[in-house]
Amino acid sequence: MLRFLARCVYKLPYPLEVSVNSNIEEKVGKFVSLPLTVSDAKPMLSDRLFNIRKHQLQNLQPPLHPELEELQSALISLATTNPAAKQLEQHINVFLGWSSEQFVKQIDSNLTWINDIAKLGDRSIELEEKKSNYQAGTDFENITRQSLNFLGFKVEEDYKGGAGGLDLFCSQPYPLVCECKAGKSIPDRTVEELDRIGKRHLQENYMMAVRLIIGPGQPTKQLKQSAQISKISIINAMTLQKLVELKAKFPGSVNLVELKQYLEQGQIDNKIDEYINQVEKEIALRSHLVKLVKQHQENMGDEKVEVATLYGAYGYSNPPQALTREQMHEILIELSSPLTGYLGRNKGKDWRSDRFYFIRDLPTS
Repeated sequence: MLRFLARCVYKLPYPLEVSVNSNIEEKVGKFVSLPLTVSDAKPMLSDRLFNIRKHQLQNLQPPLHPELEELQSALISLATTNPAAKQLEQHINVFLGWSSEQFVKQIDSNLTWINDIAKLGDRSIELEEKKSNYQAGTDFENITRQSLNFLGFKVEEDYKGGAGGLDLFCSQPYPLVCECKAGKSIPDRTVEELDRIGKRHLQENYMMAVRLIIGPGQPTKQLKQSAQISKISIINAMTLQKLVELKAKFPGSVNLVELKQYLEQGQIDNKIDEYINQVEKEIALRSHLVKLVKQHQENMGDEKVEVATLYGAYGYSNPPQALTREQMHEILIELSSPLTGYLGRNKGKDWRSDRFYFIRDLPTS
């Protein structure tokens, strides 16, 4: 079994078809040679992961996560037709150590729509496609709906925009009313329109909702003043796109409850940029800690590393920010959660004796 693994840990450079052997009965119980030339350029497992799996097989160790292995097996049949199932199955493979593929979420073919958010907002493709004003507005409203859904808002289907209609209303995790404006600029009357339509449809609930205008260009002085008075936030379509890109690249990174604190009245593109920068710093810190655990294991040969050892090494690792030992431990616990799965953890008698080990990378680019 180990010899078989050792010969089968490299990806083939291209698919190969093998003809059916008409004398297959003669081969029952015997090894069958295949006409394959395998390069070692694309290993399926790193040396570290291979040695871990080899050790488990040699010592007949039970699986560390039997429930996840069972889920992974169940997902295989769904993965061929369901992209979400395939993505989850790949995540579990990486978590279990069956694959060393760098699996930070990239904007793949299913998410190419994200690149059109800002384009549809400023209608930069209107002349090419000769759209009517109505169609351009509808397209931007639809992609904004898709964006808010993607970020985690529950967008109610009862509100579809149109003449006299409310463009978008989100009920969870908190009420949010959104007005979408496609064009070269946001009309000065937009705040008054949103107030009038919002109160008509939502009545007293309108005043309790976060109120947001998304559109192109720079708001005029009059529009900014109106937004301040009515306590309405204004962001550019590109700002929405940057938020969605962040979520696509790092699933789970956009916390809508935390984001709410940045949805102040007036033009707030700089506030959303501030939020995005803060999230990216937090991800960079966690990536740094994952690398620190990995490097220590590789350099020192330790299977698991105590918090005190990591804390000592952290100070000499060009750390992105200062941390107390308790703060580091809290982040290590987060990274070793089954929901993240970047590190593993052996629980000690108290938090100081917890030991951690590397499972998978957390790339930031």
